[in-house]
Amino acid sequence: MTAVSERLAAALADRYRIERELGQGGMATVFLAHDVKHDRKVALKVLKPELAAVLGAERFVVEIKTTAALQHPHILPLFDSGTADGFLFYVMPYVEGETLRGKLNRETQLGIDEAVRIATDVASALHYAHQHGVIHRDIKPENILLHDGRPMVADFGIALAVSAAAGGRMTETGLSLGTPHYMSPEQATAEKDISARSDVYSLASVLYEMLTGQPPHLGGSAQQIIMKIITEAPPAVTQLRKSVPQNVAAAVAKALEKLPADRFESAAKFAEALGNAAFTTQRADADGTLAGIGGARSRRIIASLGAVALVATTLAAWGWLRSEPEPRPARLDLALGTIVPFISDVTISPDGSMLAVAGTIGTEQAIYLRRIGESDFQKILGTDGGIRPSFSPDNEWIVFRKLVDNSLIKVAVTGGQAFTLVRSTAPGALEAHWGTEDQIVFSSPQGVHTVPAGGGPAQPWAKAGGRQPFLLPDGSGILHSLAGNVSVLDFATDSSTVLIPQARHASYVATGHLLYVAEDGGLFAVPFDLDRHRLTGSAVRVLDRVAASNVLRGYSVSHDGVLVHHEGTGNLAAGGGETVLQVMDFAGRADTLRLPAGRRLWPRFAPNGRGIVFEYVDPSRNGSSDIYTFDLVTGTSTQLTFDKDDDHDQPIWSPDGKRILFTKDSVGEDLYTKPADNSAAEELVLTLPGNQRATAWLDDGTIVFESAGANGADLLTYSPTDKGKARPYLEAPWYEGLLAVSPDRKLAAFVSNETGSNEVWLRTWPVAEGKWRLSSGGGGGTGGGAGAPRWSRDGRYVYYWRAGAPIDTLFRARVDRAPGVVVRSAERVLTLNTIDITSWDLHPDGNRFVVA
Repeated sequence: MTAVSERLAAALADRYRIERELGQGGMATVFLAHDVKHDRKVALKVLKPELAAVLGAERFVVEIKTTAALQHPHILPLFDSGTADGFLFYVMPYVEGETLRGKLNRETQLGIDEAVRIATDVASALHYAHQHGVIHRDIKPENILLHDGRPMVADFGIALAVSAAAGGRMTETGLSLGTPHYMSPEQATAEKDISARSDVYSLASVLYEMLTGQPPHLGGSAQQIIMKIITEAPPAVTQLRKSVPQNVAAAVAKALEKLPADRFESAAKFAEALGNAAFTTQRADADGTLAGIGGARSRRIIASLGAVALVATTLAAWGWLRSEPEPRPARLDLALGTIVPFISDVTISPDGSMLAVAGTIGTEQAIYLRRIGESDFQKILGTDGGIRPSFSPDNEWIVFRKLVDNSLIKVAVTGGQAFTLVRSTAPGALEAHWGTEDQIVFSSPQGVHTVPAGGGPAQPWAKAGGRQPFLLPDGSGILHSLAGNVSVLDFATDSSTVLIPQARHASYVATGHLLYVAEDGGLFAVPFDLDRHRLTGSAVRVLDRVAASNVLRGYSVSHDGVLVHHEGTGNLAAGGGETVLQVMDFAGRADTLRLPAGRRLWPRFAPNGRGIVFEYVDPSRNGSSDIYTFDLVTGTSTQLTFDKDDDHDQPIWSPDGKRILFTKDSVGEDLYTKPADNSAAEELVLTLPGNQRATAWLDDGTIVFESAGANGADLLTYSPTDKGKARPYLEAPWYEGLLAVSPDRKLAAFVSNETGSNEVWLRTWPVAEGKWRLSSGGGGGTGGGAGAPRWSRDGRYVYYWRAGAPIDTLFRARVDRAPGVVVRSAERVLTLNTIDITSWDLHPDGNRFVVA
């Protein structure tokens, strides 16, 4: 035995006697061992040391216990688990026989009846586990043991236990969960929430291989396979094996749908379809792709990336030119983690296998790389201070601008030595595009230039002014934006011609089209003759909006048509920039609420945490707004106010969650309420001179609000028993507002600019006595990028935002009560690139928040 196995054998000698190694997998080494206590042979699986180091013994053992109670004839039970001398292990029965992988290696294809029977038995095991809340996450031939010809599924819940124990740190191990050939699309894009339908997809992939002799998708690398899972349709089963019954082929097709909602709702339903000769679904397309997987749907995959709300969409030229509507795109979350993006600066590699984003972790500004199928971005060494990344055509290099001096730098995607191509004095780079193997185009304050990718003097092109250069792939010219129009510079004639008026950010894609951003923010495609540099057809809108600006392209496209674009921070016709709402935890993991494009402000959680109310600014109505609610469980939104010319602001929930209180700007800015379910008309609560903004609604019915007039803003309270009269809480010739009362109703945190800057303070409640300062350096306030205080659930901490440039920081300060009020030094919680730091709220569970 090796030194490691000898050490393990010594540590387990009183319980298990290790006989020999049986094999190794992605996460564990398997040993044949003798269970000393029960006098039986067992399979002892030991997690790899690098994985165990990340997980920690206690958390792994706790997580794996959730699977120990599974008892099913086709599930290999879990006998034991634990830790020994630093090793994490779990024990299962030793089954005489072979794995399905061994059988497939020997026979390649199985008989149709045998393959269907094995899949049906495995589906039965999956359905049982799913009913008990356990999802396998790693169904593959290696995890299906054959005992007397009957399958037994091994490692049930192990992938879940590893994932839960590791949290967001799986990339530290260099390992990934799931096997590429059998991953569902949602696993391939590292979605956090994996449902039972993911196991259905993986089982269908295994059945596909049993029937055809190969998995649904093949590739030369894991990245290629994952990319195909996300974007391509596999050949129909009957194309590779004509004897497969139509109901079986149809069941496989449905189970392999890209969208989880389009698959069978359960493994049992999948098994039922396999055994039902009358089962049918859409027929296979004429080109042999699986109906419901091929066609427009597989070419419209959308994925949001964390805080910048990026979207990746697979596009096909024929899809842009079709007259019939396309299916709604699938949406896949891809998190940026703790990266704070630099004005949402991102690009996708030509082969579609990598994303690069310029951003900051802590104080470290650099370029970060993520390979498709991995869950985290990693810093590219040598890119410190870098922005505006662009990949080389061979996917091996990144060129970027160094923010501090506008020099142009290139470095390998694997990191290492950085090479300066253009220094800031000659002439200094703003935006670059690596268009051909040996040429890079970039803009500068002096115009557009090209520079050899291997280094050398930059060549100016006097006829190509403006910004946003794109070097055509045949090296024949440059697309550029000048005076609000897209033009093309022809190298042969040294002449520039306007192609598309009132547009910007043009790029060429291999389908023979130009993509460009129109004035309204929409992304369009138009046929383009690369040889003659002219348009050959009419433009078609591809996406309603990408968040482009004068400096931000807003999208990036790979050679095979995968488009990454920004959903948020675009410019609206009125009312400020476009925003998205994200529910985020304190580690920075975010879920973007699926809402149409627009600007949303002042989100507030319902008391039960199920819903959010927010203000929506309508760009078509000169910045007027209405109030909406969003149900976090069903994903549906409801409009509550419908006054086309009025402005509705700062909504909050009643303590019982049944009503919404908001400001309505009609004659004056007064307070109104309306049922949260929209079941009755709005009612006037209080009218006073000046502008009123509600900030809290307490359990006893008291409403706390700001009343703004010529002398700043005061904090007042109102109770229904006051009969139309408000009582002052704080009055001063400066601003005081955004008040939050502690859970025990003894302290109030609020914002005041008494010192000349917006800060967060404490005073007693309901009578304002004492005074304690929580923040320093502009900790909170209104407008202009300031923050609102929120109490933790236990009342021990006050959270607040501090505005910064270009990023904002969430802090929390501890408040002790005995013998008197003592405010501890604030600690940093999270840094984000927010739109409006007053537009946030803490969830009632205290573990997450919503932010615009």
